[in-house]
This record gives sequence, C-alpha cells and structure tokens, in this order.
Amino acid sequence: MGVKVSVVVPVSDPGDGDDAFDACVRSLLGQTLPSDEYEVIFADDGSGEPTRTRLDSVAAAHPNVRVLHLERHGSPVRGRNSGLSVARGEYVYLLGQRDRLEPDALARMHRMAVETDADVLIGRLVYEGHPPLPAFRRNRDRADVLEDHLLGLLTPHKLFRRTFVESQWLSFPDLPAELSEHAFVLRAYLAAKVIAVLSDHLCCHVGPAPEPPIDPAGYADGLRVILDTIDDFTEPGERRDRLYAHWLRVCVLRRLGGRALLDTPPEEREALFDELRELVRERFPLRLDRHLSVPMRARAALVRTRGLADLVTLAEATRGMRLRAELRGIRWEDGALAFDFAGEIVHADGSPVRYRRMGRRVLWTPPPALGGPVLSPSLAEVPLDAPSTGMRAHIRHTETGAVYRLPVTGEIVQIREGDQVRVQAVATARLDVGKAAIGRPLPPGLWEVHLRMNTGAHHARARVRCPRSPRNCVGGLAEGGRRLVVPCWSERGELAVCVEPRSFADSIALVSTGVNIARRDGHLFVSLPVPYVPPSGGPPMECVLVGADARARTVSAPALVEPGMPGRLAGQLVAKFPVRRVPVPDCLGPGVWRPYLRVDDREVELGFGLDVRWTGRARLILPDRPAGTSFARLRRFAARVPGARRVVRLCRALRDRYAPL
Repeated sequence: MGVKVSVVVPVSDPGDGDDAFDACVRSLLGQTLPSDEYEVIFADDGSGEPTRTRLDSVAAAHPNVRVLHLERHGSPVRGRNSGLSVARGEYVYLLGQRDRLEPDALARMHRMAVETDADVLIGRLVYEGHPPLPAFRRNRDRADVLEDHLLGLLTPHKLFRRTFVESQWLSFPDLPAELSEHAFVLRAYLAAKVIAVLSDHLCCHVGPAPEPPIDPAGYADGLRVILDTIDDFTEPGERRDRLYAHWLRVCVLRRLGGRALLDTPPEEREALFDELRELVRERFPLRLDRHLSVPMRARAALVRTRGLADLVTLAEATRGMRLRAELRGIRWEDGALAFDFAGEIVHADGSPVRYRRMGRRVLWTPPPALGGPVLSPSLAEVPLDAPSTGMRAHIRHTETGAVYRLPVTGEIVQIREGDQVRVQAVATARLDVGKAAIGRPLPPGLWEVHLRMNTGAHHARARVRCPRSPRNCVGGLAEGGRRLVVPCWSERGELAVCVEPRSFADSIALVSTGVNIARRDGHLFVSLPVPYVPPSGGPPMECVLVGADARARTVSAPALVEPGMPGRLAGQLVAKFPVRRVPVPDCLGPGVWRPYLRVDDREVELGFGLDVRWTGRARLILPDRPAGTSFARLRRFAARVPGARRVVRLCRALRDRYAPL
C-alpha cells in the first residue's frame, strides 16, 4: 500500500532542550497509522549543527522520515513549498515545529477525507488560550467557507489532497508569514470542490508562533495579493463583500486598535497607519462596514476620515475592558451540572460600560475624548437581539488544552440610568459529561470553566470567580452512576469541574479550600466538605498536620466522615486535634502547619494551612487570602518533605492557565 499522508514540518533552529519541538517529533513518530503508510518530511531552514545532526539521526532510525537541508530563508515559506514538491502521500498535512498531533490524528483525518472525497480536510485544532472555534461545532462532510466559519481557520494545519495541490499550482507566496498562510489556505478553500471538517476528535495542538516585525509596505502588498485572489474566484456581490470584510476586520482594523496598536512603537504606528489607510481607501468601500461590529465600524470611520491620534484615543479608552462574571448557583439537574451566571462588561477601573438610549434603540457611545460623534445612529446601533449576543461558556482541559462549548440559555438585561443603558447577561450553562465533547463523553481530568459575553458592541472573556463562601461543591454520579463529577475552585477561587477524581481523598482535596475550623475545650476541630460520600462511607483516613519548622513535628487524628444528601448537600469530614501553648508531642503547638489526608500510606496534600498562635488561637491560611508569607513558607517546606513533590501536583493543576484577551 502506498503512502497515505505526508507530514511537512518546516524547522528553524529549535535548539537543544526545546520541549515543544521534542513533543512535536514524538507525536509524529507515535502515530497509530502504520509507519509504511505515512511519511514525515522535516524541511530544515539552514539550522545549526545540533539541529541538523538530530534530524539526520531521527531519519536514520525511522525509514519514513526524510530531512531536506535548505539554505537559510528566515521563514517557513521555502520549507513548506519544498516539502510539498517532494511529498509522496495521497494527502499532505502541514505542521509547525511547536505543534503536536494526537496519536490517532493522521488515521482519523485520512479516513474521513477518503470517505468524504475531500480536497481539504480540517481536523479539530486547539489553540492555547482560545475558546472553541465555531467551525468545530459538529462534523461537516461539505463545509461552506462563510456559513461554517472557515475563515477563522486560516493556518495551514489541514489535510490537502496532493493531486489537488498540484492541479491548482498551490504554493506559499513569499509574503509575511501570516499573510502567506492566509493566501495559500484561501486559494485552497475557494478552489476546492469538497471541504470537510472533523470536529468530534481532537487532532492537533497548535503551539505559539513568533510574530516577526511588520514591514508596513510589504504587509499592505500582501493584503492586496489576498484581495486579488478573492477577485479571481468570486463575482462582485454579497459573497465577495463578506470575504473582503473579513480581511478588513482581521488584518486591518485589528492592527489599528486595541493592544495591537498600543503595543506598536509610535514611530512604526505612523508608517503602518499610512499604508493601511491608503489600502482602505483603495480596496475597502464603505458598504463593507455593515458586515462589521459597531466598534470596528468606528475604527473604519476613523481610518477613513480622521487621523492616527483618534485611533490611539479610542484604543486607550477601551484598554483593560473586561468581563465581570458572577456565579449565582450550582445545582444538579437530571444527571447534569447547571451553572447560573450573571455578567457585565466593565472598564479597567471597574465602572460598567454604558450605552446611549435613543427611543427603542441602544447606541454605542464614543469616548468623550474623541470630541463628537463618530458614527451615524444607523451604524452606531447595538444589536442586542442578535443571535451572537449574550453569554457563552466553554470548558478547557488543564492538561491537554481540549476545549468544548457548553449549551447556554439566558437573556440580555437592560438597566436604564437616565438616557444611558447598562447591559448585563443572565445565563445558565449545562454540563453533561456524557456528551459534552460534541456528543461524546468528556475525558477524565480537571476542566476549567470559561465565559464569554458579547453585547453586540463589545465582547470579553473571563474565568468565573466565586467568594470563598458559599461554595457549592456537591459531587454527583453521571452516566448512569459510573463517573464521579466534582465542581471545585482553583487557588484564586475560579470555577472548575473535575471528572473522575483519582481517589476519594483527591476528591476532598479538590474542595479543601472550603475548610472551616473551630476551637472548643482545648481542641481544634477541622471540618472539610466532602463532595460525594459512597454508600460504604469511604476508606479509613487520617488527617495529618506537619509543622513547617526545622523539627517537622507531625500530629495526626482520625478523620470522621458524615454523609450528606447525594446531589443536594455535601458531606463533611471532621478531625479533632488537641492544642497546647507549648510544644507537646501529639498536640498542636504554636507555628504553621501543613495538612494532608493519609489513606493506605498515601498522603494527599490539602489546599490550606493553619497558623497556630502562642495564645492557642488558630487561623486559616488560604491561597486566595494569604496571611503574610505563611503560604509561601508552607510551599517551600512541602517541597522538602519526602514524597511531597508528587502530592503538590494536585494544587499546581488548579492554577489558572487562562490567557486573557
């Protein structure tokens, strides 16, 4: 049987110890597709000796690996084109040196491409820190570039039929890296007879790519090449306008607003603004603005009629705008977790974003510093009733980065304040672990909960934070009682959900920041919530406190578990420790103490600490409310305790990994 898939990977000096490149190579060599049915082509862009030697060693050990040693070019363009020219596979997949494939990615993508007779197949991608892409809501045998949101997927991570590439003379033009990819993928999209989308299986993890400095003139010329491609494949009309509007929004207006503009050095802003304003006046007519959001319309109007200073003013006025989200409740409904949220977009100082009311219409209000109206009322109207407005929710696996949307129901609420309006969203998201992964069960592990709000004029994302009390951590059994699901919080109080905790003790550790303490009759009572108590009551456990001092004193006590009400009320674990004002064996004395749960000689670290004073009084040390340097001291001490490095992974896994806008 011939080669089914050729994978082309341009390589440029990854260096020794580059974990991302190592993971890329391992993922390519570990595919479930038989090695004689796929090949890997590393196109080396003039890398130094260590990289050249390593690539040659990999090729020598694996007959399906080839290395092309090329002269230095400085971008992946030459490597991709060289790899395409020598590929022998029925299909070609384009990968970056910091990306990695899932083990079964090539086999799954090739099978679907053959079944659908696709010229281009897009396997599910994960971009670090990004929400789920609309194109991956479900599998598509025949996808449309516009209706199925494929313009949000213009990186080359796709399966291309090799004969299709050759017949269309497809190659990467020598343009700035991002625009070169856009030009190649766009031409493939518009020329393809069949584009298929594989959504229900994660295929590729896309790593961060370096952003080279922009040459304003070269960037504008690259956009002209893309617009010429649109003209070659479309007739004047709605479809062409929508394609043009995409590049106006993504490659022009985003560059001239927000952080992209403010992070550009002032001397470079002028040159970029001049080139892009000339391009807008030349190729982007005013009629395209109806396909833009209201803030993008404002940027377009400023580009056409005003100067760079006004664009900077607008960008500074929206700097730091964010979503303030509140969790109002968690409950179990028919085997699924329901989360009630409320959210509002606020400015950097925490003040709500307000809009102007004109009759029944709600209008975007320009910053006062702009000195007057920017848009006509018809263009400034905020479409609060549009399908895209409201709250969206998704979950993200902390280890794999996989992201999935949650079904959300809710509404937009207007709060009138004179002639102004505040806009809030009230919504309920449901998590059914049996089908949350596009109809399939969620893999085990910790899943962060993320929110995104769109008012039609502004949008923002956030993790959901909750005050320490009250916190509903009632776990439940899903999928016919086969899988335990536990809502929990990170160290900073951000909502997450753990599917199938590793053990009973680990399920308690996940929610241990909900601890309470009380001192009575010379004893300290430590009470922890227990998300789910099995009918057996769970295994026998001890609560162990280790002193964070040179003597490493240890005090232990039996941990008694009281059952709650399954699905409605959490259980409770209680341990009782004697307290003395002077150090006494088997008693709590003055100092800082680190708690663990001990089950069958295995210790699981808990997410809090205790600070016992000389007066005998005790206070909690929590990650989101540290008492001085006590929590840091606890961490340093725990790292020195034999075996503690293994148990602290649970606490580290709960850290925030959200990348803000």
